[in-house]
Amino acid sequence: MAIFALEKHEMGQLFDTLLHTGIHTYKKKHSKASLPARVEAEKKEKSTRQGAVFVVRQKADFTANGVKGYIVTSKETLLEDAHTLTHFTPNVYRTFGYTDENRRYIHGFEERNLQQINTFVVDIDTKKYSVNELLMACMDASIGLPTFIVASDRGYQLYFVLSAPFFISNKENFRGLKVAKRISDNLKRSLQSVEADLFCNDFGFFRLPTEKNVVYKDLENQYSMAALINWSMRQDDDMQRPLFVLPTKKHKQSVVHTEWFDALVHTVNIKGNKGMLGRNNTLFTLALICYAEGWDLERTENFLDEFNARLQEPLNGQDLYAVLQSAYSGKYSGPSKEYVGAILALHVKNGEQYTVSFGSRAWYKFKKEREDRTRSHYDEWEQDLIDYITAEKSSSEPFIWRTQKELCTAVGMAQSTLNEVLKRSKKFVKTVTGKGRGAKTGWTTVKLFLQYAMELVQTAKSKYRQQLIQVVKEWTEELDVIAGYVPLMMYLEQLYFKESPPVSAEIHIRGSS
Repeated sequence: MAIFALEKHEMGQLFDTLLHTGIHTYKKKHSKASLPARVEAEKKEKSTRQGAVFVVRQKADFTANGVKGYIVTSKETLLEDAHTLTHFTPNVYRTFGYTDENRRYIHGFEERNLQQINTFVVDIDTKKYSVNELLMACMDASIGLPTFIVASDRGYQLYFVLSAPFFISNKENFRGLKVAKRISDNLKRSLQSVEADLFCNDFGFFRLPTEKNVVYKDLENQYSMAALINWSMRQDDDMQRPLFVLPTKKHKQSVVHTEWFDALVHTVNIKGNKGMLGRNNTLFTLALICYAEGWDLERTENFLDEFNARLQEPLNGQDLYAVLQSAYSGKYSGPSKEYVGAILALHVKNGEQYTVSFGSRAWYKFKKEREDRTRSHYDEWEQDLIDYITAEKSSSEPFIWRTQKELCTAVGMAQSTLNEVLKRSKKFVKTVTGKGRGAKTGWTTVKLFLQYAMELVQTAKSKYRQQLIQVVKEWTEELDVIAGYVPLMMYLEQLYFKESPPVSAEIHIRGSS
């Protein structure tokens, strides 16, 4: 898919959608905005607190001694400086500052210092998949389509923007942050088919969107936190894991005598490559284990020194000390079981499989079995419909032809439930042909219709391209304007725009201006 050529005002709209009122709209001093515009913006911002985002000019600014960059407190500054920047924090932080007198190194971008979460970002650290394939994966296996996609030198970053910011507080030991991190983890797991990076920082630095690197954009595609929590709970059900893992009052068992810990500390051939958990991650994880065990700093330092010395390619002393200080900074409550499991799978080559457990945590808040619920959740009915239509569809056309009654009977849902799903979901397409008793109703999904259109385009020779577009146009003219209609038409425009004049001249989107 060709890269979008965004105008400056479109970037303003993108940052407004992304950042909400988390930072000021205009600079407090030397703003180029008119006085009425500044007054109006200040009125809107009075009801919420404004924080800051952090920015850096190049990837090399992420150093072992800290992050070189500066603090931005207004969208106006962000837009003015965007062409000189590479990375930023799309989520807003509460407090911020510099660590040195020259104001070169920034601090404050710790998760517990988050003021609000504006977006979840999934990192795809490869270019082997096209943008269309990423969109298909999002529709097929994840929460839905992203709000926009940013291209980098090595891959893509998919932004799933919240319709309203999720504010972080220290209540119940940052329970809201734990919920958000689980949602982020489930989003990354749902996109493993396109090699989403499971271990990318949930709420850290990401590529700054600019006029040149945004390759997909649909600012109407936003998600409520409630919808994400419900989706995440369903993902947890599918993986048979609970929504939260919280400490209990049980006696804490030490992990240093477990088989998996012993195997890890006796592994010496650990180096790691780009995108792989390696030496630094292993040392950091061991330091977090020691921290969770209650070891003091000196004991852990001696332990890591001994482990590091046994490695075939040890880490230098300065970097080792930085790892230790980070683990003991108080920002982390303990090691990640997923990290430990991944490190063991990558680097422990003794043929054994280990079950990683930290011994002092208990499962919390399982959902009831579906048959025990008085009313099934909307998301589940949506998925049931998708599964049924996908299974019943023939290879010759995208639709299955059923009356509403037949469809409800096949899936096992009330007609009122079907109407509610069609009203809310953007994943379905419906068409009706004929009149009266001879009328037929066709059902498909946005994903299946797009696959059908893409297969036609890819198999056709260039001289037949316009005829094929006409075929698809005839299909779309018969579609009912339900929730999935507008996004389908937008995706078709993007599909055909790669090799054709803008399709807006060929395919008219009904119900839009």
